Amino acid sequence: VQLQACGGGLVQAGDSLRISCAASGLTVRAYTVGWFRQRPGEEREFVAAIRWGGNAIYTSDSVKGRFAISSDNAKNTVNLQMNSLRPEDTAVYYCAAGRLIVSSMKNDQHYDYWGQGTQVTVSS
Repeated sequence: VQLQACGGGLVQAGDSLRISCAASGLTVRAYTVGWFRQRPGEEREFVAAIRWGGNAIYTSDSVKGRFAISSDNAKNTVNLQMNSLRPEDTAVYYCAAGRLIVSSMKNDQHYDYWGQGTQVTVSS
């Protein structure tokens, strides 16, 4: 199983960016796929997760209304559309996959597979 995160970069505050997680070795519509982020010196933080291609979606309060997670089953990819970016969104973003129950979707300990991360930097 491989998860390939891509699409990060340097943007200005208020800009939009879409990052993607391409999966191989598993089918995203059969798994829960989540996005987490980690700032330097901080613990990994849940951002959003999508279960079974859209059966259930959770988004953290810190990004709700600005970020949206979606699944492209044809491409076996999960996307995170990030709008109205803020400097505090700067972090390495990781995608992860696992077979989770709904109540565990926000818990990184329950995910089995992780991508390598993609850096998102938002300048003020």
